[in-house]
Amino acid sequence: MQSKQKITRDITDCADCPLRVNEYFRTFTRRELDFMREFKVGEFHAEPGTGIIGERTTAPHLYTVLDGWAFRYKTLADGSRQILNFALPGDFIGLQTSMFGEMDHSVDALSPITLCVFPREKIWELFKNHPELAFDATWLVAQEEKVLGAHLTSVGRRSARSRIAFLLLHLYGRCEALDLAGSNRMKVPFNQQHLADLLGLSLVHTNKTLKRMEASKLMSWQKGTVRFLDRDTLAEIAEFYEPASSPRPFI
Repeated sequence: MQSKQKITRDITDCADCPLRVNEYFRTFTRRELDFMREFKVGEFHAEPGTGIIGERTTAPHLYTVLDGWAFRYKTLADGSRQILNFALPGDFIGLQTSMFGEMDHSVDALSPITLCVFPREKIWELFKNHPELAFDATWLVAQEEKVLGAHLTSVGRRSARSRIAFLLLHLYGRCEALDLAGSNRMKVPFNQQHLADLLGLSLVHTNKTLKRMEASKLMSWQKGTVRFLDRDTLAEIAEFYEPASSPRPFI
């Protein structure tokens, strides 16, 4: 359920943004940085399970994940849930409300999270006066579509083992670039139910598949840490390849 949001004005200055020092993200020009400092109106801090944006609602704000994890999902009439993807630091949330008036999915905090908050009505100023930032916003939407396409392929055509391998390798690559993973280890805030709901599997099937993968010494998942024991074989199983690295835009 979406909670009443409390936005604090005691915020991280965009010039001191911890994401900006990471080479994973592109560098802002001074003009872009000045605009972002005006565009940002606050920060939203939330605990796991907090609703950020609700399905079929119109949100007054847009968000960039500054720290923590969130997840996008749709809920059906019978209460079943389909997770669409996870949102990590640098991801942009809520642009759909600017284009279509309301969200067709919900976004909840998966871990303790900090979001940069932007007023939705000022997005048009970004598109009108800052074409480079407008391109960045478009890139982020296109990237999200790309990730959703990969997940759809997994749900429609991959085996359970291949689905899990692909998702975990994808997340590891992102977390490693964010300095949130390394040495074939990745801390994750999600549980097996989240995994099942994203990959279109039952919880029982997910659990049995993970146990078989652990027994085959491909990976282990204990106490919130995924450890890759044989990444090469996992990549073959998932038909996964590392995309070419280039600076990632963010808003």
